[in-house]
Amino acid sequence: MTDPSPNLSTLVEGSLISHLLELRDRLVRALYVVVLFAVPCIYFSNELFTLVAQPLISQLPAGSHLIATSVVSPFMAPFKLSLYVALFLSMPVVIYQVWAFVAPGLYKNERRFAMPLLLSSVVLFYAGVAFAYFVVFPLMFQFFATASPKGVTMMTDITEYLDFVLVLFLCFGAAFEIPVAVVLLVHTGMVKHEKLTENRGYVIIGIFIIAAILTPPDAVSQCAMALPMYILYEAGILMSRLMGRSRQTPTDDTTS
Repeated sequence: MTDPSPNLSTLVEGSLISHLLELRDRLVRALYVVVLFAVPCIYFSNELFTLVAQPLISQLPAGSHLIATSVVSPFMAPFKLSLYVALFLSMPVVIYQVWAFVAPGLYKNERRFAMPLLLSSVVLFYAGVAFAYFVVFPLMFQFFATASPKGVTMMTDITEYLDFVLVLFLCFGAAFEIPVAVVLLVHTGMVKHEKLTENRGYVIIGIFIIAAILTPPDAVSQCAMALPMYILYEAGILMSRLMGRSRQTPTDDTTS
């Protein structure tokens, strides 16, 4: 009688290698897209930096401007920004490659549930970045410009400014993912709707604490982050309820 274990181990090893090769192909395709976006972004890196710095430049007092305190900063800061912009623009393709790798291992109902969440997470992240740029930055930099002590001229280093806004972009993009996080918590059964609605007071306190940690120490930027976070929290509760009802409807029809 032959031992089937060698054949089984061979099948497992072949399956693992095929999955690793597919993962490599997916990552290479995503990298190609990032490089494709990076080429024009690098070419227009100075224009991109001027665009990102415009919320601060427009609020600077007359005669003030951004400065570069390092020899390589005039080149490295725009170059670094162009790479981040390339990754930012190619994120839908990167997410799709990850989805295409994971989707075959999911059940049909899981794929139907996961795809809208992936799309929503990308859209919400972009919305958070846009909200930070168009709403928060003008208010925040106006406050900083008017709060400078007498005799102090506001001249910000371009590298420090870039690091500052990149962190805020990431924070606001992540903060706008709250509806997706709420839906996942409810869908997986970790939290129930009743708990989410009963603990609104604690959630509000936690949101303002998080906003105080992630944003600069001024009330304008803290409220600009905390208020949308709470609105998105309520939107996440509403979305989870609607998705829960739509998921229960087919089962009710089949049992009747």
